[in-house]
Amino acid sequence: MSEDRATEILKNAILLEKRGHAFYSKVAQQASGEAVRKFFQLMAEEEVQHVRILSEQFKSYRSGKKFKRHHFVEPSEFNNLSAILTKDLKRQIAAADFEAAAIAASMSMEKNAIDVYSGRASETQDPDEKALYQWLAEWEGKHLSFLAKIDRELTEDIWHDNQFWPF
Repeated sequence: MSEDRATEILKNAILLEKRGHAFYSKVAQQASGEAVRKFFQLMAEEEVQHVRILSEQFKSYRSGKKFKRHHFVEPSEFNNLSAILTKDLKRQIAAADFEAAAIAASMSMEKNAIDVYSGRASETQDPDEKALYQWLAEWEGKHLSFLAKIDRELTEDIWHDNQFWPF
């Protein structure tokens, strides 16, 4: 018996978030700087929240083929912490190749999650399912924007330090 598309997406979404949690937790454990460790710990904690929300929706859908109506709130911790840590985070990441590579890998993971979530949001006719995936896509988009900003600043610093500017 094949499962329906909603169940398949929910399972894949939970797996994406669990993998993200594992990755971010490992980077946090191996981080050389405190700002980097805190940043990746926060990313890991947010993935746990996404797993919890998706798991609740999975249970609801499996029992009654309905998504739970849910009021999605954006955790403010990420916005507050990212604003505080930007300078320290950038400096510490620039000093360690591992963390710089982790930023690039994180960007790829976030892009993949956004594609899955926004794709499903555009496919479904269920307003509660659509709201879930739109919220997740937007939240992962915030992660991606922050990661891209850090990556861009690091790249520009490297170019500047190595006089790669063509003018």
